[in-house]
Amino acid sequence: MNRIGEALTLTLFGASHDSRIGCIIDGIPPGFPVNEDLITADLALRKPSEGIGTQRVETDIPEISGVVNGTTTGSPVVITFSNSNTRSSDYEQLRRVPRPGHADYPAVCKYGSAHDIRGGGMFSGRMTTPLVAAGALLRDLIGSAGISVGSYVTRIGSVIDTNTYDPADVLTRSRINPLRAMSSDIESRMRTEILTAKSEGDSVGGIVRCFAAGLPAGLGEPFFDTLDGEISKAVFAIPGVKAIGFGEGFAAAGLRGSGNNDAYRFQGDSVVTLTNHAGGVLGGMASGGVLDFSVAFKPTPSIAKQQMSVDLVIRENVDLSVKGRHDPCIANRGAIVVEAMTVFTLADLALRGGFLV
Repeated sequence: MNRIGEALTLTLFGASHDSRIGCIIDGIPPGFPVNEDLITADLALRKPSEGIGTQRVETDIPEISGVVNGTTTGSPVVITFSNSNTRSSDYEQLRRVPRPGHADYPAVCKYGSAHDIRGGGMFSGRMTTPLVAAGALLRDLIGSAGISVGSYVTRIGSVIDTNTYDPADVLTRSRINPLRAMSSDIESRMRTEILTAKSEGDSVGGIVRCFAAGLPAGLGEPFFDTLDGEISKAVFAIPGVKAIGFGEGFAAAGLRGSGNNDAYRFQGDSVVTLTNHAGGVLGGMASGGVLDFSVAFKPTPSIAKQQMSVDLVIRENVDLSVKGRHDPCIANRGAIVVEAMTVFTLADLALRGGFLV
């Protein structure tokens, strides 16, 4: 299904080379102010970085209904974008020769000849545009409860940022960096890594670290609609995401309890933890600390380098070199999408838990 959420729902529609793509958000309280400047700013972070991204460029000016005089009416909010800069002919060969690492083959098995292969159809990264717009629209909603969300890129290929940053700094500083890195030096090294792969007809993956501050303790709906579970479901809907880890993540398996537990202390009248190995989640609920998780993006599967595939029509093994316009890395553009899906999930859980009215 192309729908997610409970108290707040998001329905995604369209495909990469359809005339339009968009989403429907239902459940936003009436009278909520919509900040279109914030939507524009977040959409700009999804655009390709100069020199390393795809040459497909769209104006991405959203058309929004369900909003009158700058506020929601209580009816569903519909956000749409037109698709104009498309080259559908670049994809015709992929109907019979699926790209390794892409959704082409399972999609053909599921939908048959009806599958829209153009630009990857519904499985394209283009579909994250309305997701980003939806997340941007809802930032002020969770902001009214004191919640803020930000992210930065910690890894591109072999380049790893091992520095520790204050979450409050991340919420602002990485937004001004074209690769979503936390410094110009790290950005330069990451850019070189991407351009080297691109020059070889290849691609690289990356890791995005996301923070959410101000979550009220107890946010989340155990047993099955947990805070980390719902965020994971939303984030795994993003094309290219292959893994997610909260706090120490897999590294927790190598620790002892004494090193992994987060000790409690009073800070005035508030209960705080001295560390955050749990990533701000315990028992599927917000612990009161900063939500901290990392998301791994795989290398872009569409690459110019020759790969082995099959011809589904003549039933023979063939080689494939993917033509067209493709990013050599999607992690940097994916950071704002991770934020958007996190904002949406937190808004939905906050409404379900009575933290927003």
